[in-house]
Amino acid sequence: MKLNILNRMMVAIVVSAVMLVPVSVPTNAQQQSRQDQEQQQNQKQKNQKQQQEAKQKKQKQQQEAKQRQAQKQQEAKQKKQKQQQEAKQRQAQQKQEAKQRQAQQQQQRQQNAQKQKQEAKQRQAQQQQQRQNAQKQQQEAKQRQAQQQQQQRAQQQQQRQEQARQAQIQRSRQQQRLSQQQQRQRIDQQQQRTAQYRAHLDQQQRIAQQRSAQLQQQRRLAQYRFQQRYLQRLRQQQLSIQNTRNYNYSRDPYFYTPSSYRYSRDGRYYETNQYGANLLRQAVNNGYEEGFRAGQADRQDRWASNYRDSYAYQDANYGYSGYYVDRDDYNHYFREGFRRGYEDGYNSRHQYGSYSRGKYSILGTVLSVILNLESLQ
Repeated sequence: MKLNILNRMMVAIVVSAVMLVPVSVPTNAQQQSRQDQEQQQNQKQKNQKQQQEAKQKKQKQQQEAKQRQAQKQQEAKQKKQKQQQEAKQRQAQQKQEAKQRQAQQQQQRQQNAQKQKQEAKQRQAQQQQQRQNAQKQQQEAKQRQAQQQQQQRAQQQQQRQEQARQAQIQRSRQQQRLSQQQQRQRIDQQQQRTAQYRAHLDQQQRIAQQRSAQLQQQRRLAQYRFQQRYLQRLRQQQLSIQNTRNYNYSRDPYFYTPSSYRYSRDGRYYETNQYGANLLRQAVNNGYEEGFRAGQADRQDRWASNYRDSYAYQDANYGYSGYYVDRDDYNHYFREGFRRGYEDGYNSRHQYGSYSRGKYSILGTVLSVILNLESLQ
């Protein structure tokens, strides 16, 4: 029994072994197939996952691209809106500035119109003032003319009286003459005076040339022209003096006519006859006329008033021939007339003299005060 059992067990084992051998081979193949399927499935899932991830990445990139595009569009829109807003602001500002400019221009036009009105009023007032001044000047000119005429008539009357008195003195002295010795003394004195005067004129020519150069450097053209005319007359005067070397003293009444006047200068008294007195009067008149023209010249040059600066004042010899009176006396009275003439000429007036027939002459009343001649009769 035990053997049967053992046999049965052996048979079972053999049968099991037989049955197990063919069955184990197909089981490994199936398992490999399943693994392959699982790998394929896994690969497929992996591919699907990669595709899904790629698709999601692409979708994300597209979405980001859309967002960037939308953002750019938004920024462009905002920029455009900002530009439009700035353009509107600039336009509004330009309009405001245009209005301000227009208001300023209007205000400026109003101010200009007001200024023009004011200037027109001022011009009108100035014209009115000028007319009044012109009328006043005309009135003053008429008054001066009337005064000058009156002074001239008085001077002429005084001259006629003086001439009548001199004629009477001359008639009363027709038989009176200086002695031969006195005449000789006068002639000697005159010859000495003439020689000294010729030498003085030569020296003055050199000084005049220096003075002319100085005036040209200072560009005082009017004063320069006046001095040239003055020097030209002096040269003519010098030529006439040189032609009197053979002077006939016996035919000149000055040398035998006694003194009839007395005048004072620098605290001293001097005597002369009517010929010497006439020369002193001529000295004052010559000085006044030259001074008037010198004053006019300085005024034209816009130079400061200074009569002492004029060469004619410093020279003071125009009209002096070297006869009848000393040169110092002639120079003194020439300068007295020159100073007054210069003041009238520089200030364009006729306070001390008058103008007639192209010649300036000092008033008779002023002449009498300057000379203060005293008759010895």
